[in-house]
Amino acid sequence: MKIVTIIGARPQIIKAAALSRAIRSHFAKEIEEIIVHTGQHYDTNMSKVFFEEMAIPEPDYNLEVGSGKHGEQTAKMIHGIEEIIMKETPDCLVVYGDTNSTIAGSLAAVKLHIPVVHIEAGLRSFNKKMPEEVNRIACDHMSSFLYVPTQTGIENLQREGFSIGTEKVSVDSPRVVHVGDIMYDNSKHFSKISDQKSTILNQFNFEDYTLCTVHRSENTDNPQRLNDIFKAIYQIADQKNESIILPLHPRTQKMMESHLESGLKASINQHENIHIIPPASFLDMIALEKNARLILTDSGGVQKEAYFFEKPCLILRPQTEWVEIVDAGVAKIVDTNLEKIMAGFEGFTNSDSFLFPPIFGDGKAAEFILTDVKKYL
Repeated sequence: MKIVTIIGARPQIIKAAALSRAIRSHFAKEIEEIIVHTGQHYDTNMSKVFFEEMAIPEPDYNLEVGSGKHGEQTAKMIHGIEEIIMKETPDCLVVYGDTNSTIAGSLAAVKLHIPVVHIEAGLRSFNKKMPEEVNRIACDHMSSFLYVPTQTGIENLQREGFSIGTEKVSVDSPRVVHVGDIMYDNSKHFSKISDQKSTILNQFNFEDYTLCTVHRSENTDNPQRLNDIFKAIYQIADQKNESIILPLHPRTQKMMESHLESGLKASINQHENIHIIPPASFLDMIALEKNARLILTDSGGVQKEAYFFEKPCLILRPQTEWVEIVDAGVAKIVDTNLEKIMAGFEGFTNSDSFLFPPIFGDGKAAEFILTDVKKYL
């Protein structure tokens, strides 16, 4: 069986590591994987380093699309992926999550009658102003195989008319299966490697701290929301005397320069408790997550990783597709509201009675997915 795997953004590269590892370990003689990197994330810290430290095979193709408007970027990807599909004639095409690379791969494949395998299907934020929400809904409805990380995702798809566990599989009769989260596979695998190889805690002498990540366009591109987030960061650092570690996404860095109020920008840059560092590698990010006492983020992936490593999390968005972690009481949706952020910080830092039930599977999602695709393709 030949599969084409589409990756482009940093989270997809990480997720692809689990599938590639499972192919090498269990299906080396049965499955050929062709990796296509769209180039959606293209700098060293956001892409190349992940292939190196996670032992992912080098991409067979790199479309080098780079940044751009949604339509321009997606159109270039569709064109490039279509050419590769016609050349490679795969048995199926694998996409992850909800990025422009995901929607481009799905569109190119389904129009060439190549089955689409969507890993991380069924997620919904119920906010179509988010480009990710539009991408994930459209991708699900173009896929022949939908592999769902949580029971809530299954329920979302059932409401949209999908049947569960179909065995005669086609794009008109897709197979929908609850498999657990492929990122949990990676977190279990790389946690020990991070302990051995990551030096970031010693490099920066980090001890007690809150970890913060900000990169969603609805936060970075909106001056009011971006200022509200950084006012909260400053207040936590200043009034609570809390060290804040902020691995800075390139988009966020660019928007801080143009959108932050000048006085706030100066205060952030000068405060001794606020540590702005370059984007962290995956192993370094695991180390930062495992040793933080609290995580503040607008990233869907980091929300889950906080749960995997049993850390309370404040979500800088008005909703989340990972509702299970909120229901478990270990994450709170605070959006960019200063009062909610401060109340959430107080509540989590003054409590140590957190429970993290096993809602993301057994850490073997990739192996299950490959076995299932082989059986029903």
